[in-house]
Amino acid sequence: MSIDKWNELADIKDELAARDWFPGTSGNLSIKVDNEPLSFYVTASGVDKRKRTEEDFLLVDQWGQSIEQTALKPSAETLLHAQVYRLTDAGCSLHVHTIDNNLISDMYGDTGAVTFRGNELIKAFNIWEEDGELTIPIVRNFADIPTLSQAVADVIKRETKAVLIRNHGITVWGRDGLEAKKHLEALEFLFSFHVKQLLLTQQVQAIKGGMNYGNIEIS
Repeated sequence: MSIDKWNELADIKDELAARDWFPGTSGNLSIKVDNEPLSFYVTASGVDKRKRTEEDFLLVDQWGQSIEQTALKPSAETLLHAQVYRLTDAGCSLHVHTIDNNLISDMYGDTGAVTFRGNELIKAFNIWEEDGELTIPIVRNFADIPTLSQAVADVIKRETKAVLIRNHGITVWGRDGLEAKKHLEALEFLFSFHVKQLLLTQQVQAIKGGMNYGNIEIS
C-alpha cells in the first residue's frame, strides 16, 4: 500500500465531502500509484464518502480490476479513470455530480461542449491570454460503462482537462491531487456563476427591456 497516495486521496475526499459534492454516495475519485504497469487507487462502490475508513479505496489495474484480494468493488465509473490515465499525464482524477454541472451539461448537451471566456477562473488551467478560452466537451450519458468510457476517451485532446457527462456529472483531472482539485473547484465556480448569471440576465431583461448583462460569453 502506498500510504502517501492513500492519504492524499483521502484528504481530497474529505474536502469535497465537506462541500456536499457526493450526494447519495455518488461520485468517485482516483489517484495513480504506478505507471508501468498502470495501477491506481479508486473509491470503493457504494460507500458513504463523508466518512473516513480503511475501506474507502482499493488498488486496481488498467482494466479497473482489483489487484489485491478484497471484498470491495470499485466504483462504477472506474473505467473512466483508466481512460484518463491512459490518454493524459494525469496523476489524479475526480468525478462528482453537482446540480450546477448537471444543469450546464444539459443546457449545452446538444452543442457537445461549453466554452468559457472572459472569466478570471480559467487561469486555473494556465490560460493567461486576454482573449483566452476554456472548452469542456460534453458526452451522452451512456448506461453501459465501457461505452461511456470510450465516449469520454474519444473527446480527450491534449488540452482537455475535464469532460462533462450529460445529466450525470463531470470527470476532471490534473498532474497530481492538488491540480485536479484546483481544476474541479474552478469549473464548479464557472458553472455556478453561469447558472446564476442566466437567471439574473432574464430578470434584468424583463425589468429593463432586453439589456445585456454579464461578462461571460458562451458558445
